[in-house]
Amino acid sequence: MNFSAWSIRNPVPALLLFALLTFLGISSFRSLGIQNFPDIELPTITIAATYEGVAPAQMETEVARKIEDQVASLGGIEHITTTLTDGSASIKVAFNIDKNAEVALNEVRNAIDTVRADLPAAMRDPVVSKVTTSGSAILTYALRSARLDEEALSWFVDNDVAKAMLAVKGVGKVARIGGVNREVQVDLDSARLAALGVTAGDVSNLLRQVQQDASGGRGDIGSGIQSVRTLAAVGSVADIAALEIPLAGGRSVRLGDVARVRDGVAERSSITLLDGQPVVSFEVTRIRGASEVAVADAVRKAVAQLQAKHPQVLIEEAFNTVAPVQDNFDGSMELLYEGAFLAILVVWWFLRDWRATLVSAAALPLSIIPTFAAMYFFDFSLNTLTLLALALVVGILVDDAIVEIENIVRHLRMGKTPVEAATEAADEIGLAVIATTFTLVAVFLPTAFMGGVPGKFFKQFGITAAVSVLASLLVARLLTPMMAAYFLKPHGAQEADSRLMTRFLAAASWCLHHRKTTALAAIVFFVGSLALLPLLPTGFVPAADRAQTKVSIELQPGSTLDETRAIAAQARRLLEQMPEVTRVFSAIGRSSGGNDGPFAGSASSDVRKATLNVSLVSRHERAKQSAVEAEIRKRMAVLPGARISVGAGQTGENLKLVLAGEDPEALRLASQSITSELRTLKGIGNVTSGASLQRPEIHITPDFARAADLGVTAAAMAGVIRVATAGDYDANLPKLNLAQRQVPIRVRLDEALRQDLDAVRQLRVPANKGSVPLDTVADVRLGSGPAQIDRLDRQRNVTIDVELGSRDLGAVVAEANALPALKGLPPGISRPPSGDAERMAELFGSFGSAMLIGVLCIYVVLVLLFHDFLQPATILAALPLSVGGAFFALLVTHNSFSMPSVIGLLMLMGIVTKNSILLVEYAVMARREHGMARFEALIDACHKRAKPILMTTIAMVAGMAPIALGIGAEPSFRSPMAIAVIGGLLTSTVLSLLVIPVVFTYVDDLLLLLKRVGRRLQRANR
Repeated sequence: MNFSAWSIRNPVPALLLFALLTFLGISSFRSLGIQNFPDIELPTITIAATYEGVAPAQMETEVARKIEDQVASLGGIEHITTTLTDGSASIKVAFNIDKNAEVALNEVRNAIDTVRADLPAAMRDPVVSKVTTSGSAILTYALRSARLDEEALSWFVDNDVAKAMLAVKGVGKVARIGGVNREVQVDLDSARLAALGVTAGDVSNLLRQVQQDASGGRGDIGSGIQSVRTLAAVGSVADIAALEIPLAGGRSVRLGDVARVRDGVAERSSITLLDGQPVVSFEVTRIRGASEVAVADAVRKAVAQLQAKHPQVLIEEAFNTVAPVQDNFDGSMELLYEGAFLAILVVWWFLRDWRATLVSAAALPLSIIPTFAAMYFFDFSLNTLTLLALALVVGILVDDAIVEIENIVRHLRMGKTPVEAATEAADEIGLAVIATTFTLVAVFLPTAFMGGVPGKFFKQFGITAAVSVLASLLVARLLTPMMAAYFLKPHGAQEADSRLMTRFLAAASWCLHHRKTTALAAIVFFVGSLALLPLLPTGFVPAADRAQTKVSIELQPGSTLDETRAIAAQARRLLEQMPEVTRVFSAIGRSSGGNDGPFAGSASSDVRKATLNVSLVSRHERAKQSAVEAEIRKRMAVLPGARISVGAGQTGENLKLVLAGEDPEALRLASQSITSELRTLKGIGNVTSGASLQRPEIHITPDFARAADLGVTAAAMAGVIRVATAGDYDANLPKLNLAQRQVPIRVRLDEALRQDLDAVRQLRVPANKGSVPLDTVADVRLGSGPAQIDRLDRQRNVTIDVELGSRDLGAVVAEANALPALKGLPPGISRPPSGDAERMAELFGSFGSAMLIGVLCIYVVLVLLFHDFLQPATILAALPLSVGGAFFALLVTHNSFSMPSVIGLLMLMGIVTKNSILLVEYAVMARREHGMARFEALIDACHKRAKPILMTTIAMVAGMAPIALGIGAEPSFRSPMAIAVIGGLLTSTVLSLLVIPVVFTYVDDLLLLLKRVGRRLQRANR
């Protein structure tokens, strides 16, 4: 059925269809979320195990190894990554990408239930969870108040702010940073305790037993039933001090007589500052699938309402990651408009007919707007990849309409009426338009079904591009001919060929008469193109310029919070001297769990680390971000005794080298030598090793014989030391019940004890007869141990981070691999693939498969449409002709061969076949329907199709030009893609117009030869 002719005869259904699609598209567009990149649910399960006060080495032996061994028996695991710090084990189990996350969660949970009996009884039950939030925090706020002290302000965040923020749709997590936690501190007098013969642990346990509410029992008094409650919890600090604590032998003592009881704050583990001013902060993280921009807008409204209700508190936005996302969206929409305008301008320039231009221009919105409806149906978002797909296909979308309208105008110039011209031209060009569209779909769709992380990542790109191209086919077959039939006016006589057309036809004729020379030149061009590939630097994803960066500071183990604060302040002052820096938000000693709220657990904090979030001026007002970061590194070099790393931690900024092995000492030595050699590489930033530094420790070694004589156990010693110096486990602490919260009561000896090793030696430990000093049963001395232990796949590992600076990943990887230390790793030390280098290899492998599948799909589509197995090979001959232009354009513009340029090559495969299809389809038709000889048919095809080919090429180049030039949105990801497409398109257009007719003749000769061979075989069989 000829849909175009039917649409011309019955215009109403087509108009109603596109009115409906437009309505659905506009409605869907308003409902689509705006994100940076698509949310990908990676099946990664997290196990958090807490065993307070336990050193990393002990956590490894008693907790981590047992859990890892049990979990490793599950199927489909890619990696098990473990981080062990003081009292904390964080184990991440990464499954194969296609594993269902809920199934993985249940399997890991069952494995933990199985191994729980083998874990220490004193530790909390491990928490098994899958991540429901997406990425890092989107907004960070800072609070200050002249009327509230720091503790009150911290509680305001934990209570009022957290409730208000979690009520906002799309918010997954609210975490306080900085501030302090209220705590009732019971500082015991060691001399009085010794006189009474009790320990700090005894007092803590007795206090918990005395001061608590308990329920249980039943009463039947009167005619009713009553439940029984024991109400022994007190309501104030004075009441706690007045409590009588029962002792052994029928004695008791008032708590206030043996301790100083005060309402205070817990030991500070973090500080936040905004431009040097102390603040209490909180950060908001969205749930997976929620729009970053929509959630940020809703949070800002909720914060404004909170500010209005609490004028005594100043709430200020300190840092956000949403502004780059919004800028990206705004810039992408501008690129769409600019590309569309330039493409339409090209149509007008060639046709010089405003009516024909308007008909072509209608194809753009009517192809893009229905795509939004499909995106909504597939639950996509407006992110970098979907917007990129739309921006890149702008030039393609107008192509089909250009081909249709140019052919119609050509028929009009033959003297036909608009209806006749539209009907005949649409029928003539129909097969070519369908073939070109389906070849593009055959290229785009395989990217949506690639395996691994790239497949999940590019699903939205491939489907969005394919849907928009199919929508353009619908416009070209139903709407463009119908609009042309009723809107265009009759044209004058056919214009004479231009000088350019005459020269082109002469060149095409020369190539057809000198086939061998032309074919040889094409082969030489292709070989030369491949020779350019080694000259191109390789990378994974170009680092983005988001006008934001981070400075991470790490001091030596044993450093105090005040020392870290001093170094961070020094770093901030150096940053504030730079004109590119607008604001610095400092988080000093923040916990690795990202929450400093009450009961968050002090074990996860690291007071020797600090992070400075740096906001920069717009990229239009300064040098590239990589240059600014290089300057920051120079300035930070003066900081004494600190490991510094600069960069926001985005993809494309770092090279990660991982070493794994069972021998910690061999691993340490290997990492040291590799780190030293890596620092000799030119042009890179800082090189930081994750090899654990030794932290100072106090080691207590029991004298087993003496301890056995006195009846002292190692557990008793450890318990006494723990409670005396830090208090009991958080879960065991007695609590003060208030109206809205529970305040922990921490019982321990005076803080001065921790500063005197002799005082620690004199601590009393329970024995057979009363108590004895610790140093009578144990040796107490200073020692050291690892501050952190990292493990990968049940082996210890060290991660070395190399900041790429302005260099490309591939070049740095190649130089690193050539280093002697990496070439000759010691026995027992391996180097598992990881980070961007691993992803880059996976990406190129996936895209290689996608390209191969794409070529096969194009061939299949062409065979089905042309009913011929050989002529589609002519069309595919355009592919090698495009490669040289793409590589040359990337080389000249100093872009790397990375993810965006690979996507550009993939797009190029579909685009360049369009030109060949237009030529070959007309040549086949001219021979079949008009009985032309081969040479005349090819020259006529060049004559009739050169103009639409040139128009579509220039329209596509014009549509992508703003992206290639970096106008509007941040160009690091988009620009290489557009540059590759434009370079390949220009060379393939020029060469295919001359080379494809020659290839057609060779294929035709082969076809004739096969026919002759077939006839001879038939005769022989007779």
